[in-house]
Amino acid sequence: MTHSFECPECGNLRGLIGDCRQCASVSLPVPLSDTIVFNLKHDNPSAEVALDRLTNTLRRASEVGIKAMILIHGYGASGEGGRIKWAVHDALENNYFSDRVDEYHFGEQAAYGSDAYHSLLRRRPGLKVHLKHFKEGNAGMTVLILGSKPRIA
Repeated sequence: MTHSFECPECGNLRGLIGDCRQCASVSLPVPLSDTIVFNLKHDNPSAEVALDRLTNTLRRASEVGIKAMILIHGYGASGEGGRIKWAVHDALENNYFSDRVDEYHFGEQAAYGSDAYHSLLRRRPGLKVHLKHFKEGNAGMTVLILGSKPRIA
């Protein structure tokens, strides 16, 4: 995840998770956008570790008011069979994240011009800049629409 947040103490850019590297503040960061991109497959974690990271990131994103997340989970092109993708799909379909995720759209179902694509843009117009990756339907990404109010887990 890029530094899409600002430290409320020192004003420097920082990540969503962890302390500010500049001033060591543990205060919640201030989002610079209502949408974030989270690369769940960064450093090739196991599916279990990836789901733990997603759980923590969803919790923190909800706490700071993020409305949408573009989740990059890959689609198994490395020959690994897409274990992270299938674990994420299974968790979403079985309501594992229902306390934080109001709606989800798998990339292969949100191709440019599709009904799902237009539904996403009506709900969150700010997604347009991110949905350019979905022109052909990107099986390695999922769009999450997060709850409108932070919820206690």
